[in-house]
Amino acid sequence: MPTELRRSMRAGQHPARSVPCPHCGAAAHKPCRVPSRDRILAQPHPQRISAWARQTACCPQCQVEPTIACHDEGRPRHTIHNRRYQEAEETAA
Repeated sequence: MPTELRRSMRAGQHPARSVPCPHCGAAAHKPCRVPSRDRILAQPHPQRISAWARQTACCPQCQVEPTIACHDEGRPRHTIHNRRYQEAEETAA
């Protein structure tokens, strides 16, 4: 299927669904779920959004490339910078 057609069909979905969810284990392009209740979520888990932003965008604050975790003066962060989320949103649009 052409990429343009695939994007238009998934236009209503969050772009973070293009990566697997590290929290619930949902496969790429599948919705996140709560395994204990077997409930499908409308929005992806925050961990999935963070993983998507890490894979797709460079961080303008700490100047790291995609797939590399953000850092604060050489110390690795457990989360990513807010500016990286914004950069990922801009590249997805």
